[in-house]
Amino acid sequence: MNKGLNPNILFKKNDNGALLAWHGDSGVSLLEEDGLFFKDLSKDGVLHPYEDWRLPPKERAKDLAARMSVEQIAGLMLYGLHQTVPGEGNPFMPVLYGGKAFSESGADVSDLSDGQIEALRKEEMRHLLIAQVSGASDAARWNNNLQALAESLPLGIPVAIGTDPRHGNDNSKEFNAGSGGDISAWPEELGMAASFDPGLVRRFGEIAAKEYRALGITSALSPQADLATEPRWFRFSGTFGESAHLAADMARAYIDGMQTSGKEARTFEGWGSESVAAMVKHWPGGGCGEGGRDAHFAFGKYSVFPGGNLQEHLKPFTEGAFELKDGTKKAAAVMPYYTVPFDQDSAEGENVGCSYSKYLITDLLRETYGYDGVVCTDWGITTDQSEIETVMTGKCWGAEDLTQAQRCLKILMAGVDQFGGLSEKAPVLEAYRLGIEIYGEEQMRLRFEQSAVRILTNLFLTGLFENPYVDPEQSDRIAGCAEFMQEGFEAQVKSVILLKNNDGVLPLKKNVKVYIPKMFTKESRDWFGNIVPEHWDFPTDRTLAEKYLTLAEQAEDADCALVFLHAPDGLNRAAGGYSVEDRKNGGNGYVPISLQYRPYTAKKARGVSIAGGDPKEQFMNRSFQGKTVTVNNESDLDILLETKERMGNKPVIAVMASLGPVVVSEFEEKADALLLTIGDLHQAVLEIITGKKEPSGLLPFQIPADMDTVEMQQEDVAFDMRCHSDTEGHCYDFAYGMNWGGLIEDERTRKYGRG
Repeated sequence: MNKGLNPNILFKKNDNGALLAWHGDSGVSLLEEDGLFFKDLSKDGVLHPYEDWRLPPKERAKDLAARMSVEQIAGLMLYGLHQTVPGEGNPFMPVLYGGKAFSESGADVSDLSDGQIEALRKEEMRHLLIAQVSGASDAARWNNNLQALAESLPLGIPVAIGTDPRHGNDNSKEFNAGSGGDISAWPEELGMAASFDPGLVRRFGEIAAKEYRALGITSALSPQADLATEPRWFRFSGTFGESAHLAADMARAYIDGMQTSGKEARTFEGWGSESVAAMVKHWPGGGCGEGGRDAHFAFGKYSVFPGGNLQEHLKPFTEGAFELKDGTKKAAAVMPYYTVPFDQDSAEGENVGCSYSKYLITDLLRETYGYDGVVCTDWGITTDQSEIETVMTGKCWGAEDLTQAQRCLKILMAGVDQFGGLSEKAPVLEAYRLGIEIYGEEQMRLRFEQSAVRILTNLFLTGLFENPYVDPEQSDRIAGCAEFMQEGFEAQVKSVILLKNNDGVLPLKKNVKVYIPKMFTKESRDWFGNIVPEHWDFPTDRTLAEKYLTLAEQAEDADCALVFLHAPDGLNRAAGGYSVEDRKNGGNGYVPISLQYRPYTAKKARGVSIAGGDPKEQFMNRSFQGKTVTVNNESDLDILLETKERMGNKPVIAVMASLGPVVVSEFEEKADALLLTIGDLHQAVLEIITGKKEPSGLLPFQIPADMDTVEMQQEDVAFDMRCHSDTEGHCYDFAYGMNWGGLIEDERTRKYGRG
């Protein structure tokens, strides 16, 4: 099997001009004018403006949009479901090759599936979302096959391959394990925010763009610029925290790094063949769901603003993502969230999901803030809702009584351009026909062309019309190379926050014996509802731990203990806030989301919810006042307390992996040293506790004193909780952190302080 570049892919470099690449079997030939060469994508022997790389991208996009049929534009508006390379085991859809499963088909891993071929040919789709890939070179060859097919079709419009964030840390590997298509491992966004260093985030954007382009990816569904003012929200870890100032600087740096090509690769302003178009999300901010619930679920559809603070949530977009320092000027695309921002529409008075809201998209985003880029819905918002408690349902919040075509029309007329997760153009074409009856054909054609120009402009800006192909051998050299893996690991270290270091117990002295207790995980359900069996595990990779520490099998034989904890309810928080059992027992189904280990009763919760209402509910009040919940991993606390008892006067070091704020008052006094990580960053922790690195992370959020202050804070307001104070008298407030010298006070804390 040929792992290199297909010899049928041909190249032509213009003197002081564009590098052209095309597939020899696609029907494309070259046109020559004034000694320069151009791809004849229309295959008619005429150089059209959209084929002329000398012209500005938007001018080319306008020319091409005018040539497209309504059917072709409808296909362009689709942003398809998650793809895997190869398609075996895709959790979102069955994938066939010649009518057979991959393992039975004899297909190569880079071959196009039946569905992908149909998506391009029949549905005329030009945006696909890639999930799992078997390796960098496989992804590159799959991209090349995809682009060759697209190039052979009328007008020769290339494919934009998109991705959700994919640079998360794999705790089973060492930081430099970058072979076989792996990409560099970085902290979550919230972990990068803990560095308080926009320069680090910009560097991440640069590296991510290089690795994405090596995989054929030119569209990133990131960064997540939501202002995280609700501490119970499970997507907190994907944000840059609760400070609008810090989040704006971080979002700007992220996008500048991702979208800006190096000088040699630039073709228009800061754009070029090294750029990846960033889709910033989620307008106008999804970080204030009532009670911490999330809008992937019908029970979490409402975001609320008891503090009247919507404008603060816009700042990471308006002062960050839309105010870039480099030449690309603004994020290439925006994704609204699923949420219904309750009673925030001052024009139409509608309570609908963000993508359905003309006020949020046209009046606010486009007219007030002048954003004219692509707006793409979040995934699956045009399909019907099923059960209220499942994530595997359509998310048509506020438009449940409309047909799918009516939803598509409402979304388009609100000012949105693309439909995330929609893989068939039929409802978009039906929306066009419905629109003609209301607005007339001329207006609907203009509306379609308007979106087509925005979408096509991004394809031109990233250079896909000139060269959409990727060299697989180069992909293997770039993705996950040692240099990028090292930089990602250094970022992990900078994200670790030292909260407590009583009597300077850290860093550990050489040759101390360390006891690491096993951790118990009870049976639970994951994001998709699958059962995760109960199990006992050594909490980190033992081989890795032994490279840093001398391990003792029993607490009695150790000089100190190292206890790895997961934040309370780590496995269930995604679907938190709702209980089918409570509903079946006569309740309304709504329950608290707890940030503490011990059973929690929501005595201070609202007696009447701010928002409510769903077609599948016969009531409006979603209150959970007085209800009790028990988290999934209460045993983590038990093990820490048991370890402290067994260790006696010998020090105990606690390392908590969290996804956001957590109540630490239940155990902090039992820990001589306490470190907080955003996700499992065990090797970074081992580097720090053994003194190879010094901690430098700062809290990008507040640590609450207890659950009462969590209940009494306002979902849309930052910095409104009473913070925990530890046994050393330190207050765990925003921007708090320690190094070996004590409390950190430096340029970062002076600049960002309390936001």
